[in-house]
Amino acid sequence: MTDMAVQPSSTPRAPKAKADKACVDAVELARAAAVAQSGDWGPHHTSELPASAGSVGEHLGHTVDGDRMVTHRFASTDPAYRGWHWSVTVVRAARAKNVTVNEVVLLPGEDALLAQPWVPWDERVGPGDLVPGILMPTAPEDPRLEPGYTGGEDAADTDPADASVTRAVVAELGLGRERVLSVEGRAAAAERWLAGDGGPDTAMAQQAPGNCVTCGYCIRLQGATGTLFGVCANEYSPSDGRVVSLDHGCGGHSDVLDERRPTELPGPVWDTITWDDDSALFD
Repeated sequence: MTDMAVQPSSTPRAPKAKADKACVDAVELARAAAVAQSGDWGPHHTSELPASAGSVGEHLGHTVDGDRMVTHRFASTDPAYRGWHWSVTVVRAARAKNVTVNEVVLLPGEDALLAQPWVPWDERVGPGDLVPGILMPTAPEDPRLEPGYTGGEDAADTDPADASVTRAVVAELGLGRERVLSVEGRAAAAERWLAGDGGPDTAMAQQAPGNCVTCGYCIRLQGATGTLFGVCANEYSPSDGRVVSLDHGCGGHSDVLDERRPTELPGPVWDTITWDDDSALFD
C-alpha cells in the first residue's frame, strides 16, 4: 500500500478587484472635489484648475478599493498640515458611464504632525496641577483611602479594645474624618517622597555632612510614616517646610559649626589690689 502525502487545504482567496479605467482616469474630478472640500475654490470657478490650486498639491497615485471604486491621493500644501494628504474616493455604478465622488477626507501620513492623544477630563489633572479655583473630586473607590471608622493607622494601637470603643463612639457622634489613608495610600506617598527632591538619592543629599535623622531642624512625622520621614524646619534649606526622608540631607545640618568662630574667652578677673589712678575709693 502506497502512502499518499496529504496536502494542506488552502483557503480560497477573494478575486482581486480590477481597476476600472473610468475611475482611474478621473483624476481631475477627484482634484476638483478635494479643492472644493478644502474651501479654497469659490462658487465662480472655471473648469480648468491649476495643479497647485488651493492647498491641494500633486497627485500621489491611486488605490483600487473594489469593483469600480478607486481612491486618488493628493498632497496637502497647507503648512498647517505638513505630511497630510487628500484622499478622494470615486465610484462608478454598474452599467453607468459617469464617475461620481463618494468621499473626500484629509488623512495623516507617516510624517504628519498629529495632536496629542485624547485624555479624559478626569485623568487630565496631574501631580502639581491643582491651583486656586480648581476642584478635584475624590474617586468613590480610591484605593489610597479607607473609611474613617476603621481607624486607619491609629487602629494599630497598643490597646485595640479601648481603641475600638473610641472609634465606635466617634463614629456614632459623627465626628472624626470620613476617610483616612489606607496602607496602599501611605505606601504610594512614601514611594513618591523617596523618589522626589526630599529623598536620599539627590545630589544635595549625597554631599550633605549628615542625614536629617540627626538634624535638629527635622520634625518627625507621627505614626509609622515618622519612621521614614520628617519635615524640614530650617529656613535656609531648600527643603524648608517640605517632607524629607530621614536619610536625606543638606548643607544646613544643625551640627555644621562655623570654623571661624573665635575660641571662648576666659572669665573676667577682678583686680582688687591696684587702681587705675591715684583717687581714693570714696572720692
